[in-house]
Amino acid sequence: MDVARSIMLFITSALLAALAFSPVAGAHGSGAPIVIGTSHLIKSRVLGDLRELNVWAPAGYANGNEKYAVLYVLDGGLDQDFHHIAGLGQLGELSGTFETLIVVGVRSYNRQREFTRPPRDPRFVRAFPHSGGAATFRSFLTDEVVPFIDAHYRTAPRRALMGESLAGLFVVDTLLTSAESFDDYIAVSPSLWWDARALTRQAPSLLQRQKLGNRRLYLTMANEGGVMQAGMDDLIAALKGFAVPGFSWRFVDRSTSETHATIYHASALDALRSFYHLPQPDGPLPWFMIEGAEPPVVK
Repeated sequence: MDVARSIMLFITSALLAALAFSPVAGAHGSGAPIVIGTSHLIKSRVLGDLRELNVWAPAGYANGNEKYAVLYVLDGGLDQDFHHIAGLGQLGELSGTFETLIVVGVRSYNRQREFTRPPRDPRFVRAFPHSGGAATFRSFLTDEVVPFIDAHYRTAPRRALMGESLAGLFVVDTLLTSAESFDDYIAVSPSLWWDARALTRQAPSLLQRQKLGNRRLYLTMANEGGVMQAGMDDLIAALKGFAVPGFSWRFVDRSTSETHATIYHASALDALRSFYHLPQPDGPLPWFMIEGAEPPVVK
């Protein structure tokens, strides 16, 4: 066998092997993409760059004229938390156990910069030199993202902001400094350790300055303990000492059941059920759920 023919046989064998293991060939067939939403790139004047927004709308959206409350999810990129929270949006629509929402994922690119206040503690200034852009990112949300979504989707006036860890810190920061930006706030294991708990130490005075009527706050914490829990304790103490008509808050302690890595999804579902619960119809159980019952006579 000459060299040229040997090379050709080797190339042919390699191509056949590649095809055999290709996801496009064989048992899997040609397949088709699964589309669960719409991805937008918007040019941000505030941030000076292009920003990714991912939107899940209910299945019935295209064939109706109903308006929906909007859940804004921080860390909402396609490789971040958008997919699993959009799945909860679908669950609400399928089950009818909580209100159907539009879910908007707002991608983060530099969480340390976008979700934190400028630190004052010298240790944090040294350790996190690129932090402190929360106010700018909040302007991006309120001045650009929300108007874009309102202009392109049928939105009801009520909107919620949700995030976990540093994004949860941003949620609490927004409530305490710019409460009118959103109606409902969901903070999952918020990183309240930031800047030696400066935000939560100021919580009593910050709460007094906000217009909190008709707003709701959902808080939960996993087993992080330490300064994470200390910050939450600061915030809860401030909330207990504060009351205004129409403002409500809830804290769910998950320190014995969840870790920082496991808390988000189940807590998000619980928060949505808590805020947007729909009453379930009363009535007798169907016959097949009652032991020994006879089916109804079909005429």
